[in-house]
Amino acid sequence: MKFRNVCKASAQAVAGLVLCGLLGFGGASVSAQSLALGMTTGVERAGFERIESLTQASATSLTGAAQPLSQQGQPRAEDFRRGPATFNTAAIAAQPPARGDDEWRCLAEAIYFEARGEPLRGQVAVAEVILNRVDVGNYPDTVCGVVNQGTGRLHACQFSYTCDGIPEMVTEPQAWDLAGKIARRLMDGEPRRLTGEATHYHADYVDPYWAKVYPQTAQVGRHLFYRQIPGA
Repeated sequence: MKFRNVCKASAQAVAGLVLCGLLGFGGASVSAQSLALGMTTGVERAGFERIESLTQASATSLTGAAQPLSQQGQPRAEDFRRGPATFNTAAIAAQPPARGDDEWRCLAEAIYFEARGEPLRGQVAVAEVILNRVDVGNYPDTVCGVVNQGTGRLHACQFSYTCDGIPEMVTEPQAWDLAGKIARRLMDGEPRRLTGEATHYHADYVDPYWAKVYPQTAQVGRHLFYRQIPGA
């Protein structure tokens, strides 16, 4: 009988401590738990340790301590494995300054001069179109070739900044830095998920003839995107 009463009291103590741990009564519950641990069996001790671990994990999730970016603004590795559709400005801004060859520079210039007024996703989308053209057979097979196609004929080029008669001068260093980082990520193999393999785009205030022929694949910001149909 005495043994049964002792077991009953022990079970009641365990239940009370479990309730305290789940309700999070601060230091008091931790102190009581620590005292009880000295009198429990190995199985009970493991149970208490599990409760304490779960309580701490719950507190972390409720306070929002676990964020994609740390409180210092430093991106974690998984932030850089995400696709363009989930880009965030803080993550890409935290990257080191981008560098590259002529192909990288051509893509960065196209992003800067064609889309620097767009949000981040809009800039990524324009870069996707250029790289999509490189991959299809009826366009030049280099970034610079695609960007400069038709250059030299006023208003007859593929990308307006290359034939509008205005000298290309970088006057916004931050925008140029961002364009370079976007170009670097995409040229390093970032998946293109925004435009549905689009090869064309136009601003929403113009209406080119091919917009009636090619299927629209996306709209990002003020740009509408289309995929060219072979033979059309």
